[in-house]
Amino acid sequence: MSTVKTRALLVDVARQLFAKNGFENTSMNDIAGAANRGRRTLYTYFNSKEEIYFAVIQTELERLYERMEEVARRNISPEEKLVQLIFAHLDVMKEAVYRNGNLRAQFFRDVWKVESVRKNFDKNEINLFRRIMNEGIDKGIFEVRNVRLAAEIMHYCLKGCEVPYIFGRYAAQNAEELYPYVRSMVFKHFGRSVKYNY
Repeated sequence: MSTVKTRALLVDVARQLFAKNGFENTSMNDIAGAANRGRRTLYTYFNSKEEIYFAVIQTELERLYERMEEVARRNISPEEKLVQLIFAHLDVMKEAVYRNGNLRAQFFRDVWKVESVRKNFDKNEINLFRRIMNEGIDKGIFEVRNVRLAAEIMHYCLKGCEVPYIFGRYAAQNAEELYPYVRSMVFKHFGRSVKYNY
């Protein structure tokens, strides 16, 4: 098995164990045993359980970004792309948290540690928003004076929505109810009919 596949296997096994037993109740021995690998092999790839935990989070973020890239490639208007990107972000984050069971408590408890792993994803997401906004400007659909700033604000607003969305704290019962409101905000705030000095 190649080194890339072995590392991916170890990360996936660790994710499953963390989800089932929790981070605290999973040892390096548990991970090595469940992966049918020796401790030496495990330590070749990871120096500590925390390092594997961060690799699990990184893998989930890569999965999220792949979904967002897929949305960005769709043959739809820039407005619809932004709306669908917002829901792709929220839905995949929710799926990741719920799929990982006991790991989700650790995820929310260690939010600052998670932030350090998210830096790359955050930068890529902001660049993706910039790309779609510039596409909208080029097509004469959007009017945004400072695309960098607008993309950053959109990204950080979206981050602030993650926890309430995951735990169903919005008045709307599901994404279908939220969709028209999000769509309206995107259209009103980035459309050419609105003149903002961003």
